[in-house]
Amino acid sequence: MCAGITVYSPLHHWEASEGGKRIGVVGIGGLGQMAIRLATAMGNEVTAISTSPNKAEAAKRIGAKHFVVSKDPESMKAATASLVGVLRYLSNHFSVWMKCNHQGAS
Repeated sequence: MCAGITVYSPLHHWEASEGGKRIGVVGIGGLGQMAIRLATAMGNEVTAISTSPNKAEAAKRIGAKHFVVSKDPESMKAATASLVGVLRYLSNHFSVWMKCNHQGAS
């Protein structure tokens, strides 16, 4: 329950629970995986963002449409230009919504 509300709350607050948004998820651990699944189930297009290229297959298998390695500045710039917001699920920052400067609607 706690993990579910941690993931659901920012999605709902920023109206991603209505679907049709382009959402980025940073951190493909436990909460990040739940965020990918939930955001996808809500009808959003999800971009998974990780430092490890080894997580690409797993992220796409659970619903991410796109995958970006965060250590590549050009890929990050291109990816975030199309997102409405980014959820971060890292050990030192979690459930943080960073609103992007554009609509990011599909």
